[in-house]
Amino acid sequence: MKIHILTIFLSLSAVLSYSQKADYQKANKAYDNFSYAKTSDILLEVANNGYTSVSLLQKLSNSLYFNNEMKEAAKWYGKLFEEVGETALDSEYYFRYAQALKATESYEESDAWMQKFYEANKDDLRGKAFASKKDYLESILSLSRDLQVVNLDLNTEKSDFGTNQYKDELIFASSRLGDKIYQWNKQPYLDLYKATKQADGTYKNVVAFNEDINTKYHESTAAFTPDDEVMYFTRNNYYKKRYKKDDEGVNRLKIFKATKNINGDWSNVESVHFNSSDYSVAHPAINVRGTKMYFASDMPGTIGQSDLYEVDILEDGTLGDPENLGASINTEAQETFPFINEIGDLYFSSNGLSGLGGLDVYVVRDFENKRESNQPLIVENVGKPINSSKDDFGYYENLGTKEGFFTSNREGGKGDDDIYSFKAIECEQIVTGTVLDKNTQELLAEATVTLYSKAGDKIETVIADQAGAYSFSKLTCNEPFLIRAEKTDYIGDEKNFVTLMGTEDMVINLNLEINIQAITPCADLAKILDIPVVYFDFDKYNIRYDAEVDLQKVLVLMNQYPTLKIDIRSHTDCRGTNAYNETLSSNRAKSTKNYLISKGIEASRLTAKGYGESQLINHCDCDSNNRSTCTEEEHNKNRRSEFIVTSINGKSCLDK
Repeated sequence: MKIHILTIFLSLSAVLSYSQKADYQKANKAYDNFSYAKTSDILLEVANNGYTSVSLLQKLSNSLYFNNEMKEAAKWYGKLFEEVGETALDSEYYFRYAQALKATESYEESDAWMQKFYEANKDDLRGKAFASKKDYLESILSLSRDLQVVNLDLNTEKSDFGTNQYKDELIFASSRLGDKIYQWNKQPYLDLYKATKQADGTYKNVVAFNEDINTKYHESTAAFTPDDEVMYFTRNNYYKKRYKKDDEGVNRLKIFKATKNINGDWSNVESVHFNSSDYSVAHPAINVRGTKMYFASDMPGTIGQSDLYEVDILEDGTLGDPENLGASINTEAQETFPFINEIGDLYFSSNGLSGLGGLDVYVVRDFENKRESNQPLIVENVGKPINSSKDDFGYYENLGTKEGFFTSNREGGKGDDDIYSFKAIECEQIVTGTVLDKNTQELLAEATVTLYSKAGDKIETVIADQAGAYSFSKLTCNEPFLIRAEKTDYIGDEKNFVTLMGTEDMVINLNLEINIQAITPCADLAKILDIPVVYFDFDKYNIRYDAEVDLQKVLVLMNQYPTLKIDIRSHTDCRGTNAYNETLSSNRAKSTKNYLISKGIEASRLTAKGYGESQLINHCDCDSNNRSTCTEEEHNKNRRSEFIVTSINGKSCLDK
C-alpha cells in the first residue's frame, strides 16, 4: 500500500467503444473511483474471457500499473500497442510501458520505449535524464555497495513501510490491523507503529504508536525534531473528526504537527499552514539542526506528479513558506520520501530518473551546503542492493549507530511492502605490489614500503622481499590511503589510492628512479644530470641564468670528483650556414668552459669544442636553400650540449 502516489489523475481519451457486459460497466465505476485493485480484477477477467477494446485495454493497463502489478501491466500495455499502434496514444503511455518493462528487468526493451518517449517530447525531464545517460545500468552497478540486507521480523503479509527512529524505537507505518478497508488494495488503513530496540540490535514488541495520532484513516511517515519534542507526520485530510475531499471527490494527504505534553505524551495535533484540500502534502523529513523540513507535494508549481519541497523551521517553531527544490531534483514523474542525513546528504525516491525499475533511491551528496552556496546538484542512484527492479523507497540511515532501513516490494518479501535493514559488510582489503626500477624494470629487493592514512599518519612499514614484492592486509574498504616506497640510491615513489569494496586484491606497483649513476670514461654528464641543452640567447653565447642552474650541476660533480675531466661539446641544428653554426657553437662551448673556470675548476680539466651542425642525431638536415621539413621539436634534439668524461680516477676514454 504505497500512498507515495499522492493522487492519481489519468487523462484518458474518449472511450472509443463500450462493452455491453455488466462487468465492464462495474469496472468503469471502480476505475473512476480510484479503486484500482477491484478494477484490475474485473477488467482482467473480462479481457481473459476474450472481450477487449482500446478503452478496456487502457483502463486495465493503467489499473495494473498504478497498483504496481507491473508484470501484468507490461503484458497488457503490449497488447494495447498491438491494438492501436505506436502513434495513436499519448506519449505518457510510452513512459508507463517502459517503466512496467523495467520492473520485469526487460531493460533493453524498456530502453527502446524510453527512446520513443524522449523523441516524442524532448523537453520532458524524464526523457532528458534517460538520453543523457544511456549507460545508466553500468553506472548503477559501479555505484552499488556490498551491504547486508535483512527483511525485518516485524514485517507482515500486509504493508509495512516508512521508517524513522525515535530514541530507542523504530517508528513505521503498517496496515496490519483494522476493520476499515482501503479500496485501493483491499487492505486496512495505515497506522503508525513502534518497535523497541533490543540488546542484539533487532526491533521487537510492536505496538500502536499513539492513540491521539492514529485515526481510522491513513497515518504514516513520522519525523522528529532534534530535541525529540515535536513530530510531524502524514495523514489523510481528516482533522477534528472531519473527513474532507476536494471538488473532484478526492481525499488528499496532509502533514500534521504534534508536540510532547508534560506527561510525555504526543498531543496538540494541528495541521501545518500550507496544507490544502486541493492538493497533497506528505512524507516530512527534518535536518539534524532542526532548521529545515523536506516533504513531497503536488501543490501548485509542482513540475511532476509529486515534487520535493523544503520549508524553514523558524526559531519559534513555526514554518515558513515552502520552496520547490527545482528541476535539478524533480521531474515530471514522482519524487517522494525525502530523507536528510546528519551530514546534509539528501536521499529520495523517484521513478522519473534512470534506474533499475519502479521507484529507486537517489542521493545528492552534501546537498544542504551545495544548495546554500548555489553549487550544482549531482543526483546519484545509490545502486544495488538498496535498489531493485521493484519499488524501493523510505530510505533512512543513522550514521551514529550505523543503522539503515528502506522499504521495498521486491520479490521474496513477506507482504506488500516490507521494511529492510542494511549495514555495511565488514570488508577488508589486501593490497599487494612490486617495487621496480623505473628505467630497467628490474625487481628491487629490500625496498622500504610504508602505508599512510588519509591524514598522513603512518600505519605500517614493510620490507620488500627478494622478488621486490610487498603486501598490506586488513585494510578498510572504500578508504583513501597513501603508499610510499624508498630505497638507498633511489628516488622514492608514492601513490594515493582508495581501497575497493569487493574481495579482489588490489595491485599497486611502485617504480623507483635511480638517484646515483656510475661516472665512467666516455659517459655524457648531460644525460646523467638531465641537462638537455645549455640555453643561450639567439645569436649570443653569454651564459643565461637558466643555463647557469644546469651548469651548477656539472660544477658540483666536478668538485666532488677532483680527477674528473670533461670535454664540453656544443651542437646546433642545420639552419644557418655551416661556418656560422660552427663559429656559434664553438663560442658557446668556450663560454661554458670559461664559466666553469670562473667558478674554480682548473682549466687543465676542461676542453671545449663546437661542432656546429656536423653531428646531427636525426634526419633533420637542411637542403641547399637552408630549408627543412622538420618540426621545431625535432630541431631541438640537435641543439644540445654534451659533457663527455674524458678521464676519471686515472682511466681515460681513449682506453675504452
